[in-house]
Amino acid sequence: MTPGSVCAGRPAALTLSLSPGGPVVPLAAAASALGGLVFGYELGIVSGALLQLRRELGLSCGQQEALVSALLLGALLASAVGGWLIDRHGRRNAILLGNGLVLGGSAALLGGSYPALLAGRGTVGFAVCLSSMSCCIYVSETVASERRGVLVTLYEAGVTVGVLAAYAVNYLLSESAGGWRWMFGMAVVPAGLQLVPIWFLPSSPSSAQNPQSQRELLSAVEPEEPDDWSVCSSSRTGRVGLGVLRLCQSRDNMRTRTVLGLGLVLFQQFTGQPNILFYASTVFRSVGFRSDASAVLASVGLGSVKVAATLTAMLFSDRVGRRPLLIGGCSVMAVCLLALGLLGGRSPADVPAPCGALGGNDTRSAVGNLTGPGSVLDQGQTPLRSGSQDVQQGPWDGSGESPPDWTVLLCMMAAVSAFAVGFGPMTWLLLSEIFPAEVRGRAFAFTNCFNWAAHLLVTSTFLNAMDAIGLSGVFLVYGLTATAATLFFYFLLPETRGKSLESIDQELRLNRCVWKHTPVCTPPPDTLLCVCVCVCSWWSAGSTTAGSAGASVVTRTLPHSTRG
Repeated sequence: MTPGSVCAGRPAALTLSLSPGGPVVPLAAAASALGGLVFGYELGIVSGALLQLRRELGLSCGQQEALVSALLLGALLASAVGGWLIDRHGRRNAILLGNGLVLGGSAALLGGSYPALLAGRGTVGFAVCLSSMSCCIYVSETVASERRGVLVTLYEAGVTVGVLAAYAVNYLLSESAGGWRWMFGMAVVPAGLQLVPIWFLPSSPSSAQNPQSQRELLSAVEPEEPDDWSVCSSSRTGRVGLGVLRLCQSRDNMRTRTVLGLGLVLFQQFTGQPNILFYASTVFRSVGFRSDASAVLASVGLGSVKVAATLTAMLFSDRVGRRPLLIGGCSVMAVCLLALGLLGGRSPADVPAPCGALGGNDTRSAVGNLTGPGSVLDQGQTPLRSGSQDVQQGPWDGSGESPPDWTVLLCMMAAVSAFAVGFGPMTWLLLSEIFPAEVRGRAFAFTNCFNWAAHLLVTSTFLNAMDAIGLSGVFLVYGLTATAATLFFYFLLPETRGKSLESIDQELRLNRCVWKHTPVCTPPPDTLLCVCVCVCSWWSAGSTTAGSAGASVVTRTLPHSTRG
């Protein structure tokens, strides 16, 4: 076997190890799902923990915001330096480092002092961001092209399950003395479990099942990095990664790839999905869901719909394709968000005062304490200023005389479902596919840095935006953004389904304008099929508001997803 044959396709030993019966696929699947579970759990658990920390430590609103922001700032730092770590020391080693930091950060959180909490949450934020980038890249480079979509999407499924698990833990430990220590500490369970499959996985696809001859062959191709599968791409083309600056160059069509990557992460955030989940109770209360039980049930229903839709995306990502799922999901989101904007004008919205309970004068963007039983969204409301005019509370004001507006609930479920089918999994799958191997880690980190920055911007300005233009205006802006995203991806996004990473790289280097090359694009009927998938996924999961129906949706979807 010559070096050229290795770069042209997967070696025989590697092909066998990555077959459905080989050990790499289930181990990679377990590592991907557990990595997503840790990420989702850490995102959701702070909501319930802050309720107890505020009482026990007497935290001010500013201190709560700093504690929440510590995780996001840690993630931003990981985005800045994580790409270098991933490319320099390998994907597997970066995942192991992330797991170790999660364990260390969780231990620091148990100290109980405010500085220890800040340090622990910052460390955890760095860890989960580094692990998330590493997992997506590692899985995309490890598994065969026909299974890449399922296994990378499995990470997003783990995130949604992790968020639901965090909400459940928050509810169970909400009345326990010192329960916040258990809330933070339980993150070590999935993090520790992820160490098991990662420990047995190869350092790179080229060393799967550790064939010595394969290692020697890769050493001959690139002596300095024999364990990195990306050396095939580098050695074959003679290119050397030049860091982040190369992402802005026109060579190899890198500028277009970077624009596409930034479009994926920025449109994902600016369509307002984080705020739909964070401020769900605010919207529900404004349309008639006044009791705590109904607000919690609606939030759990949204989470269950998100899980079910993500599992549906797993089923179709390698069958329908990335392009139709993303374009179809954006289309459904645009319709639902515009509908929410029109429907939102029918009911006065009550905006929470996150710092009111503490009597502080700080800003109202305490993102971390917005969801879950007993959170600030379940406490007192204040009138919303819409267009500089006070909106007086209407018949929803605790009287219970007016029925809930179920149309708004269904539109929110459809929007969340469309996001989970489109943006949720496809963003990270495509980011792990569109960049060449030698800069993939740094490119992923570069775009992820913008993702976290946009996340901070969107969530921290939501209440002020509602104060300025009203709930209806905010959703109309989100709907118009989703419409722009649909057009952006229709003209710029290539189809990568069933293609090797090397083949994707070749096509993107040759195609300056994707829309001029029809073989790269997916026919319109596939996009229409994806719209049907989004609608059917939402419709099948809509019954989650009845309580136990949410679990039945997930149970029905799981057997199909395992066949993808």
